[in-house]
Amino acid sequence: MKYIPNSKFGLLLVFLSFLSLQAQEVVIDSTNVIKEEIGVKPKVNDTVKPFTRFKAEGVSAVIGEYVVLDSDIDKGYLELQQQGISIEDVTRCQLLGKLMEDKLYAHHAKVDSLIVSDDEVNQTLDQQLAYIINQFGGDEDKVAQFYKKESIQELRDELFSTNKTIMLGNRMQQKVVEDVEVTPEEVRQFFFSIPEDDRPIFSAEVEVAQIVIEPEITEAAKKKVIDKLNEFRRDIVENGSSFATKAVLYSKDGSASRGGLIEGIKKNSPFAKEFKDVAFSLLEGEVSEPFETEFGFHIVTVDKVRGQEIDVRHIILFPDVSQDVIDKARAKIDSIRAEIVAGNLEFAEAARKFSNEKETKNNGGQLVNPVSFDTRFDLTKMDPTLSAQVYNLEEGEVSKVFTDRDYTGKSKFKILTVTKKYAEHPADYSKDYEKIKELALKEKQIRAIEKWQDKKIKETYINVNRDYYDCQFSSNWLNN
Repeated sequence: MKYIPNSKFGLLLVFLSFLSLQAQEVVIDSTNVIKEEIGVKPKVNDTVKPFTRFKAEGVSAVIGEYVVLDSDIDKGYLELQQQGISIEDVTRCQLLGKLMEDKLYAHHAKVDSLIVSDDEVNQTLDQQLAYIINQFGGDEDKVAQFYKKESIQELRDELFSTNKTIMLGNRMQQKVVEDVEVTPEEVRQFFFSIPEDDRPIFSAEVEVAQIVIEPEITEAAKKKVIDKLNEFRRDIVENGSSFATKAVLYSKDGSASRGGLIEGIKKNSPFAKEFKDVAFSLLEGEVSEPFETEFGFHIVTVDKVRGQEIDVRHIILFPDVSQDVIDKARAKIDSIRAEIVAGNLEFAEAARKFSNEKETKNNGGQLVNPVSFDTRFDLTKMDPTLSAQVYNLEEGEVSKVFTDRDYTGKSKFKILTVTKKYAEHPADYSKDYEKIKELALKEKQIRAIEKWQDKKIKETYINVNRDYYDCQFSSNWLNN
């Protein structure tokens, strides 16, 4: 949906981003939220400008048990710069206000006994650091230097704390709005209270199906990986070698830097069933036999049992795929595409018959939007890679074959088709009821958040440094 000036929808769009912050993109999301907030709030004549004052580790504010340092604000500027966002019009007051909101939510999440496990934080952190390092061409030293750290580990330690605070805050926000609902009458009143010229324009949408062909992993390649893991296991069990060291040297996922450590796993944690089944069958110190999940081949040891939770270490390896196997997969999808384009085979039928993607093949390859859980995708909000493949396709047209790679580096081939297109159009109460209902709900959630925040500011110990007394904050931080 496009932003329309002088419309309450601008604020709603900010809140949509605000509520859906996911910790696996903390650096990216937090800067986007700041940017969006700046975009919808009137400029104020802040007397505190970027970098005009800096005191080494000076305290900018105290929110409950949390402290915001002057250096935290400077890190906010670094994050904005790293995202290519101009900091020219961004004041320290605005960044401090956002940081204080984060701390307020996190403080009351702890008061309300909301929990974010270290494992959740580390999973997010692995993805976050991988993204940042990739932005610097894979050079960890450059990343550390940019963030003024001695090493990537020092940056990781700091980001762990930042991520945990934001994730706690997100959990608190979710709790505040979890029981907020809107009635059909509230939706009707919401829509018709907006002047016709200010009603939203819904962007063009598409429904997309895909066929995925993955190079087949041979039994010989699987055996090679299993033999390697058995070799590691014998060296650990019989020769006393360190499991953690083996993980650092050989494991192929983000936990390798921590010696394969994954903390706080529960039986309902979002890990592969096979992984949990093996992990919970082991005693402390016991090392599993090699086993397979959809992600690769593993061995696991239990570091510690803590009630219903366990801390484990694992090593994961991926079978090699030969170029010959890759070429066969490419030839197969080329042949499938040719049959579809020639009219000899329906796309949906081909997906059900040939696609290797279990999640979509039985539905004729139809993709489901992970945000709305329906089949429509807003072209302006789609993953850029996917959008580029379908943007110019007409209904029923088949894309060229393109190569995709997962986090393991394994190649797979895809073709896409647009099964239905919806043109950009002004909001229509009957046709777009579900979207309008979502916006009405977000507006009501905004009011709930504002009411909660006003109340908690009054109840919480807050101390703001005198340097920021001239700030015109959007919340009443100075008179709580």
